[in-house]
Amino acid sequence: MSMSHSSVLLIENDHHLAQTVSLDLTNAGYQVAVASDPEQGKPQFQQLQPALVVIDQAQLGEQGFTLCRQLRGNNNPVLILLFMSQDTVHDRAACLEAGADDYTVLPYQTEQFLQLVQLYLQPATTVPEQFQFSNLVLDLSHRCAHRNGRKIELTVKEFQLLKYLMSHPGEVLTREQILDNVWEDNHGGESNVIEVYIRYLRLKLEQGGQKRLIQTVRGVGYVLRES
Repeated sequence: MSMSHSSVLLIENDHHLAQTVSLDLTNAGYQVAVASDPEQGKPQFQQLQPALVVIDQAQLGEQGFTLCRQLRGNNNPVLILLFMSQDTVHDRAACLEAGADDYTVLPYQTEQFLQLVQLYLQPATTVPEQFQFSNLVLDLSHRCAHRNGRKIELTVKEFQLLKYLMSHPGEVLTREQILDNVWEDNHGGESNVIEVYIRYLRLKLEQGGQKRLIQTVRGVGYVLRES
């Protein structure tokens, strides 16, 4: 079955919250399926092939992260959002390590959640476009990168961060500029989130001994340059 670009699978064991989120998504024009736990969710995922999976990690705990890793297996391109109980650097790192694209912090807020869903489910451009810097190529239409022929899978936020850096090669970008352009109003004034994502982006880009392209400018921010 092909992926439906407007379908959402919600893994939520809080019955009241599941009803609320499902109704909000339905009213916004999305097709919604609900599973109360990972065991119900996995077969539904295989059958429906949704464009987006929302997992309540705050309720499921480590099970939520485990499910996220399983769904992300074999570089599955599905978008994954988590409901989390708090927003710390540790939480952001755990979210990335599990393979999630993004998260929102409970208590649930309809408008904020639907904005996030709309951001990720908006149709990708059909015009083949790319940025190139040194031996790194960013494919805008398929939301991935290539380096020396190696394909690099990126989460949505990693892609947005790398796109912003590659849009300004050789230009030192301050943390404030990066927060305003990549995270917009959803960063709460914290810059630690940048360090978390830069670290994971570097791990992916530098795999196989490739030289560092994202350089730190101490006390200022970051710059895309070869040395």
